[in-house]
Amino acid sequence: MKALEEILDEVRGKIAAAAHRAGRDPSEIEIIAVTKTHGEDVVREARDAGLSIVGENKVQEAMWKKAQSPGGIEWHLIGHLQSNKVRHALETFDFIHSVDSIKLADRIQSVAEAMGARVRILLEVNVSGEKSKSGMAPGAVGAAIRHITERCPRITLEGFMTMAPFSENPEDARPYFRALRELRDAMEREFGAHFPRLSMGMSGDYETAVEEGATWVRLGTVLFGERPRIKTVRAQADDDPIGGGLDSYSGAGPTVRILD
Repeated sequence: MKALEEILDEVRGKIAAAAHRAGRDPSEIEIIAVTKTHGEDVVREARDAGLSIVGENKVQEAMWKKAQSPGGIEWHLIGHLQSNKVRHALETFDFIHSVDSIKLADRIQSVAEAMGARVRILLEVNVSGEKSKSGMAPGAVGAAIRHITERCPRITLEGFMTMAPFSENPEDARPYFRALRELRDAMEREFGAHFPRLSMGMSGDYETAVEEGATWVRLGTVLFGERPRIKTVRAQADDDPIGGGLDSYSGAGPTVRILD
């Protein structure tokens, strides 16, 4: 198996080539190392290889993992955020990619006010319209921006996130990535604002995402291989402050079994 440093060299080469094809500067694109279901050893490996941003899908998984991981890392929430986990999310993450409603923005504002915190976010947009995906409809984005600007002073909106429908062909994702970039451009014109960050593209389609304007690509499998197969046990543990089990692999996670 290749070392992570070697894999990263290949991935960065592909990102640079995609950026050049689009007339972009490769330095505009950063990799988010998606470590969900991996242990803190993978976080350490990513940090040691020069990756400074880690992406996690679940608040409770990031809580125990961050506590056991080295410093010098930004933690980004890239999965759906439930309102009842906002406080834990703000205590754990440096950036939230998945704000998908005005209601959630209001909850974040309220908790941030109580904590004296400032929160950096992206709006998650369901460009494809798939019912299985989180995210607000493109037509709702303008109202959300206006609301956050006027009523959520603790929140800094820096851009947008989306997921393309799964396909074996990366080209199938192009219309969705392009649509998010065009939506961002339209919102910048409408509000006279700058939204510099576009979080889009994963292991199977990140080159296409870069060609269409991604500034953050969320990479897991291409860097670390297939994720461990897991089964979540729903009994609450004493050290699970949120409850409902830890939906992840963890050597320290008493509520998880690894499948054979």
